[in-house]
Amino acid sequence: MNNRSFYKFNSLLIIFILLVSVGCKKFLNQKPITEVGPDLVFLDVPSTYKAISGVYSRLVGDQGYGIRLSLYFPVDNDEMQGPTGASDNDRRDIARFSATAGNAQISNPFNQIFQGIEFANICIANIPRMDKYTNGSDQEKKQLQRMYGEALTLRSQFYLEAIRNWGDLPVHFQPASELALTNPLPTRVDRDTLYAHMLDDLKTAEALVPWRNDVTSIGDPLDERITKGAVKALRARIALYRGGYSLRQDGTMKRGSDYQTYYQIARDECNDIITSGQHNLNPSFKALWKSQVCAHAITDPDGELIFQASGAGLTGAEDTKLGYYNGPTVNGLGNKSINVLPTYFYLFDSTDQRRDVTCAVYNVAANGSTKVGQAITAICDGKYRRDWVTSPTISPTSQVQYLGLKWQIIRYSDVLLMFAEAENELNGPTSAAYNAINMVRRRGYGKPIGTPDATVDLPTGLSKATFFAAVVRERALELGGEGTRKYDLIRWNLLGSALNDTKANLLKMSTSTVMLNPSYMAGYPSYSLATTLPVSMFYFSSTTSDDNNVGGLWANSFYKTAPGSTPAGTTKVVWLSAAINTTALARYATGYTPGKSELLPIPQPARDVNANLLQNPGY
Repeated sequence: MNNRSFYKFNSLLIIFILLVSVGCKKFLNQKPITEVGPDLVFLDVPSTYKAISGVYSRLVGDQGYGIRLSLYFPVDNDEMQGPTGASDNDRRDIARFSATAGNAQISNPFNQIFQGIEFANICIANIPRMDKYTNGSDQEKKQLQRMYGEALTLRSQFYLEAIRNWGDLPVHFQPASELALTNPLPTRVDRDTLYAHMLDDLKTAEALVPWRNDVTSIGDPLDERITKGAVKALRARIALYRGGYSLRQDGTMKRGSDYQTYYQIARDECNDIITSGQHNLNPSFKALWKSQVCAHAITDPDGELIFQASGAGLTGAEDTKLGYYNGPTVNGLGNKSINVLPTYFYLFDSTDQRRDVTCAVYNVAANGSTKVGQAITAICDGKYRRDWVTSPTISPTSQVQYLGLKWQIIRYSDVLLMFAEAENELNGPTSAAYNAINMVRRRGYGKPIGTPDATVDLPTGLSKATFFAAVVRERALELGGEGTRKYDLIRWNLLGSALNDTKANLLKMSTSTVMLNPSYMAGYPSYSLATTLPVSMFYFSSTTSDDNNVGGLWANSFYKTAPGSTPAGTTKVVWLSAAINTTALARYATGYTPGKSELLPIPQPARDVNANLLQNPGY
């Protein structure tokens, strides 16, 4: 990148015409500013509010979490795989670890991330200079302080997304108009330098951004903007990345000898959130997704949805294709491009309620309600579903692709699991670590969250290693399809093990051979490791229920031998068969290469204009 690319947003006039005319947040109702400069954009609270909305806007759209960052980049992992079809030097190759520097689906997300960083930089540089920042009313000062903290947090989020996909990157912590004067062709610096700056920024932001229960006291509405819980949760996440493994420029996976320092930061930040009482789990995992996320709920009474990227506008600039690109089809509409791996489906316990939310084992017929059961090789991720979308409900004949769903960046359950992981790393499996992971498990099984339950709680007496293996599994079960898994596996240096074990078990499933427990995480339910798994499933042809088995879609069990004949009122689908080998396995992570695939290539257009951007290992 040079001043034509990396610094192409150095004009405040151009930037803020964009900022205020394309704000992504549904709670904003701004009007465009047509003549702008720092003195006008950062004049008062309302105008600065519009500038911040522009920073938020770079989270979404087709090049952000609207589709590419959320659904192209995080697969294949050991939960989900990307779309069917031949190699295309496009989205399919990204999922299969076969992306090249010339892949067109990489360059624009790279650019948009740095647009977000630049937009944030302008706010960070100008908000503290405002007269009202120091001389305004008490309410104005608190509102502007919050926006300054939001800008610091959003910049850190953009940088984290860039680092976990591309590794070392240029330092860009000032507006481009300032940097271009001294460093128009920046070189890449060690990501640890960037992480250190981000962690410091977020420590500053913590003191500026209110807890969610204090937002209204400063005159702001309770909406989807960043609050202190999001700042602390992001700081914890970044600390775990800093303390984890990553692919370095010498082609090796490494983590620093001081990694425990960063686990301590993560542990403390998560503990602050837990003890604050500001955030809780929604008692129902299904209601969280169906009645909260897919119902376009504006407020979250439990505070579980800590950090969200909101789409609006029905366009590729600021909305999301969540529920259209992924999830089950309705009346044949939708792409079904994210498929649940058969091995992941059977990682769930039969009574784990998260399975039937995370894994959508049906499509929806033309009437918009009747469910059509699918083979295991064709089931989709299920948290973002077109047939669950309400407020407003989408007609089954509507061809709209932008559904206005919010991409969940961090949820409270993730905070609990990060705490359990960090606490175990530092102190072993303490009672606090057990309690955090068990709260997540109890909710997953539909149990009272705060009440110990021997039927679902982890067994006591686990070693540090076996507790960690349980965390690795629990993060898969809880956060499946939410864009975290591939990056978790990389920071644990387990990506290769996960892909290899999954490939081996997919092959076993295709020949009705008993799977083996994974080497890198806690294992399957015992009944998933059996030759009695069904080769056929039978679904009720007229059901409209979301629930499986008893009183729901399926007439027989996923875990027992199939009936010898088709039960009355049902339709048969092939379930386990050689098709697993010829469909799922045949395209799964086919290009993965250790010491290369942990990062994407730096886009060639960026390198064409800046020869100082060295390419990542292996590309």
